[in-house]
Amino acid sequence: MVEFARLLVIIGLAITFSGIVILVAVKLFPDLHEMPGTFSYEGENFTIYFPLGAMILISLLGTILLNIIMRIFR
Repeated sequence: MVEFARLLVIIGLAITFSGIVILVAVKLFPDLHEMPGTFSYEGENFTIYFPLGAMILISLLGTILLNIIMRIFR
């Protein structure tokens, strides 16, 4: 039961950390949604944004960061 509680605390801290990172990223890079590769479709009552360029950039940065972390803790 103690292990499950620790797991829940770790998950909660990870979600909190992710939220803080997103808030800081929005403040530092307010034009992130206007990167090349962002597709948008505007209908009469809705707008759809598909930030392909931002998704690829975040994926690459995350992969590089996780690889560095894994090599440090080996």
